[in-house]
Order: sequence, then structure tokens, then C-alpha cells
Amino acid sequence: MSQLSDSQKWMILLAISFGGFVLYLLSPVLMPFFAAALLAYLGDPVADRLEIKFQPRFSKKLSRSIAVTIVFITLFIVLTIIALLILPLLSQQIGYLISNMPAYLDHIQNNVLPMVTKYMGIESSIFDLELFKKLFSTHYVQAGGVVSQIVSSLASSGLVLAVWVANMVLIPVVTFYLLRDWDVLITHIDGLLPRKNLSVIRKLAKESDEVLSAFLRGQFVVMLALGAVYSTGLWFIDLKLALLIGMLAGLVSFVPYLGFIVGIVAASIAMLLQTHDVMQLIPVIIVFSIGQMLEGMLLTPVLVGDKIGLHPVAVIFAVLAGGQLFGFVGILLALPVAAVLVVMLRHMHNEYKSSSVFNDVV
Repeated sequence: MSQLSDSQKWMILLAISFGGFVLYLLSPVLMPFFAAALLAYLGDPVADRLEIKFQPRFSKKLSRSIAVTIVFITLFIVLTIIALLILPLLSQQIGYLISNMPAYLDHIQNNVLPMVTKYMGIESSIFDLELFKKLFSTHYVQAGGVVSQIVSSLASSGLVLAVWVANMVLIPVVTFYLLRDWDVLITHIDGLLPRKNLSVIRKLAKESDEVLSAFLRGQFVVMLALGAVYSTGLWFIDLKLALLIGMLAGLVSFVPYLGFIVGIVAASIAMLLQTHDVMQLIPVIIVFSIGQMLEGMLLTPVLVGDKIGLHPVAVIFAVLAGGQLFGFVGILLALPVAAVLVVMLRHMHNEYKSSSVFNDVV
């Protein structure tokens, strides 16, 4: 990078700024394309392994299109099975939570708030729960379930339904073509790189790929594994909202300790509202302690490693900033962009430490 002239650096900065502005303008329609790009990136190693694995058995490698088709069919079957098994349970648990919310609010108002007033000196009158009870009793409970609410909301807006259907169709189509031509696209991009800085750019690209692989592929598996561990453990101790809370804890576990904190707080509250027994918090603590030990001693070291280098605060800021600037597209791009920026900052740091600006002594 230090070999670039000042004019070239300004041109690169201008191009990046213009690209960011265009991305901001097009963000409402880019979501399916970026989602497809992420899926293609995640699936590319699997397709590559299929091509190599079948090569010894045939005179030539397995066709890329056939390998991608196998990946797609397998992914479709797995997602269908997961949807058929999990979505009805999630819908049932969300419905259970909503239908029991008035009773939970009554328990809080009659038992928890008096204790808060007695021991903490806070007036219970500042907590007005009647509005929430009316909301749940007059709207959500009569809606006939969460799924029917979602369906009726989509049906009431033809445009929203059309956009949703278009995205659901567009994402797998774009993913298939990107995955099929992924290696060709990488080769074309490599051919457009300036020869003068080719070694540096390839080095940064390789490091970025390692970071993205560790984060997107490894962390995604960690999130699924933790969601399964938390849900199974909470189901074993007979928590009614086990799947809902377990999946939530696994989903937010991309930030270190956030899944543990969110999960144990939500599960503790749910268990207290369900049983009214403080001793039932002990099994909850045991479940999340086991999950945290599995994450720290097995899942994260094996699946992610120490290549990411993203501070938890940086992860939270990246997600919030991406969502604020570019909406859902920004959330999709936040962590990949942050991971690549970390690689760039490391390179700049090393360049600075080896430069005369840092080493010259006055």
C-alpha cells in the first residue's frame, strides 16, 4: 500500500466513498443479493470438497453444477426438516407466552412489585401494568396464534407479500448461480488486480478469507450448537419456553458472553413466573454453566479459533451501526466488513511499526 502514489490513494478513497453512497441508495433492494452472496461464500468449500472427493473415482472431477446441485438439495432437505420440526414448536411456545402474559403480569403486580417497594424503596405506582394486560387480553390472545397473525398481516398488504415472495425465490436462484461460478468470479477479480501490488493484495485477501471463514462458518455452527445445547437443557428441566429462550441465547452468542447473559436472565425470569420457586433457578444456572464451558473449552477453540480478533464491543457497534446506516443489508454486512477492516488495520499497524515515522529517533 505504501507504494501507491498520493493520487492513486485519493482515487481509491473516492471510489470507496462513491461505492458506499451507491450501496446506501440501493440498500432496500440489495438484501436478497447480499444474503445470496453470504450463502454462496458459506457453501463454496463444501462444493469444492465434493469436486475433489469424487475425482479419484472418475476420470475427471465432478461437474461444478452437479456439486452445487447436491449441496442445494442437501441444504433444502435439512432446512425443510428443521422448519417442520422447530417452527411449529416455536409458534406454540410464542403462543403460550402471549396467552399467559396477563397471568405473568398479575403475578408481577401482586407479588414482585410489593417486594420491590418493600426492599428497594421504589414506589410500585410508577409501574403501570394495566395497559400491557389490556393489550394482550384484547388483541394477541384473540388473534388465534402467532402464525395466523403473521399470515393476516402479510395478506393485508399485497406489496409486502409480493416483495417477500420475490425475495424467497430470488435468494436461492442467485445463490445457485453465484455458487456455481464462485471460482470463476474469484479468478476474474484476481486478473483485474494491479500487478504492482498483487502480492500484498493477495496476502490481505487470504487473511481476510481466514477471518471470515472462522467467523461466518465457525461462529454460525457455534451459534447453532449452543442453541441446541441450551434448548435441550432447558427442556430437560421442564421449562415451558425452552426452545424459544434456547434459540434466542444461541442466536446472540456471536457476541462473547451475551448469549449466556441474555439466556440465563430470560430463563430465570421464565422459570420464576412458571414455578414461583427460587430453588428452580439452580437447574437453570447449571444448564447455562454447562453451555458456557462447552463454548469456551470445545466449540469456539475447535470451530472458530483465535483468528477473528474482534472485540465484543466492536461486534456490537458494527451490528448496530450497520443496521442504522443500511437497514437489514447493513446487519448482514456488518460483521464481514468489520472482520475485513480488522485485517486492514493489522496491516496498517504493521506497516506503521516498520516505517521510519515510528522508528526514527530524534
